[in-house]
Amino acid sequence: MATPAIDPRGAPRPGVLADLLTLAKPRITVMATAVAAIGYMLGIREPVDGIYLGGFVVATLMMGSGASALNQYLERDVDRLMARTRARPLPTGRMSARAVLWGGLAVALAGVALLALWANALTGLVAAAIVATYVLAYTPLKRITGLNTLVGAVPGALPPVLGWAAARGELGAEALALFLILFVWQHPHFLSIAWLYRDDYASAGMPMLTVLDPDGRMTRRQMLVYSATLVPVSLYPAIIGMAGPFYFYSALALGGVFCAATLAMILQPSRLTARLLLKVSIVYLPLVFLLLVYDSPAR
Repeated sequence: MATPAIDPRGAPRPGVLADLLTLAKPRITVMATAVAAIGYMLGIREPVDGIYLGGFVVATLMMGSGASALNQYLERDVDRLMARTRARPLPTGRMSARAVLWGGLAVALAGVALLALWANALTGLVAAAIVATYVLAYTPLKRITGLNTLVGAVPGALPPVLGWAAARGELGAEALALFLILFVWQHPHFLSIAWLYRDDYASAGMPMLTVLDPDGRMTRRQMLVYSATLVPVSLYPAIIGMAGPFYFYSALALGGVFCAATLAMILQPSRLTARLLLKVSIVYLPLVFLLLVYDSPAR
């Protein structure tokens, strides 16, 4: 039997497919693609075209995977310094930086081009904005300022807008509502992650808010502000007629649970309460968007 390759730390070396999957950041990319698909389903006026939606999903996965690979190319030096990222393909030398750079560019640009050709020019423009702001703005700003999370929330909030553009070929109040939900949600979500890994970020010299705010007061204040803001923002779709009373009261209840988890983190900051907030945020987002689809007048 063949013996699996061993990396310098003595652990079994991942295969090429596993490394490619790591470069694609599958959890983030799949979630973003799912939210984009929901944006499409909310925007479509006719019955859903499975072939069209399938092509849209594939192109969106390509765009996200390529952008994630480019992000890791640009951060390969700091990834070596953090425990949670030092086993990635680039820090370990399992893949060459040049291959990741050109491969990431090819896949990301192909995804953007396919979205423009498969859907419409507006969808292609939104896709290009996602890649550009994520790779060229958010990624370098992570080394410079604690405001990087604010900038990073923009490309993170655009996937449902991408789906809406693919369905309608235009943007309006409904696309703004989808953008705002995801934009505001990201802040307590990512601040909980930054709290959990603040030592990692500090060791890499990355000025995340949780690193610049040792006692956590400003971090917890921002968590509270954004969590409280998420409640009225999540109700906005019902106010403009995108959903009915069932969504309104369900979103209100979910917002209460989200705020309760945030208050637990504020009153007793710890890894336990940060993980609780992170888990609640992960459950909250798909529930809100699925409720929107379920209670949409178009359904």
